[in-house]
Amino acid sequence: MTFADTSGLYALLDRDDQNHTVAKRCWLRLMDREEPLLTTNYVLVETCALAQRRLGIEAVRVIEGDLSPVLRVEWIGQDTHSLATNALLTARRKTLSLVDCVSFIAMRRTGLQTAFAFDRHFREEGFEFPR
Repeated sequence: MTFADTSGLYALLDRDDQNHTVAKRCWLRLMDREEPLLTTNYVLVETCALAQRRLGIEAVRVIEGDLSPVLRVEWIGQDTHSLATNALLTARRKTLSLVDCVSFIAMRRTGLQTAFAFDRHFREEGFEFPR
């Protein structure tokens, strides 16, 4: 199983993104292998907001119609939110986001090591990117 992050999903959507070609190739490989993809509702909200702002409402339709159906979504509750908020405040890093912290907790909780992502914070936390 692989974790799907905003950075990977967005790169897949935006043909002008510097990582689009790699994201598309990786996504197709994941789909061919029928590899399960996990994400969180936080990632979906972040991805939709970013895509709508940069690409328009049609990109949100693609997320909902094409991407979301192949994602297993973990819905984040108060306990995970609190843990992630504490991790964010403890890290005291301006570029680290609450969504990243939630993602790291979800990945560790499920034993995942690989993220469909281009966000360097995943590597800094010891996670791998699919090959």
